[in-house]
Amino acid sequence: MAVPRNRHSNARKNSKRAHHAKKPRQLTVCNNCQTQRMPHRACPHCGFYSGRSVVAAA
Repeated sequence: MAVPRNRHSNARKNSKRAHHAKKPRQLTVCNNCQTQRMPHRACPHCGFYSGRSVVAAA
């Protein structure tokens, strides 16, 4: 197994992790009821997905 010869400094180690921060959720608008919903999921408000009702409205 490979073993590193020298230790990476904290600055070098942390600069690799600069892109690991959480990003905000990307939401889309439901075509049926115009509320915010997550993409590729049925609308939790009206139950529509891809132009048809797939879940009973809550």
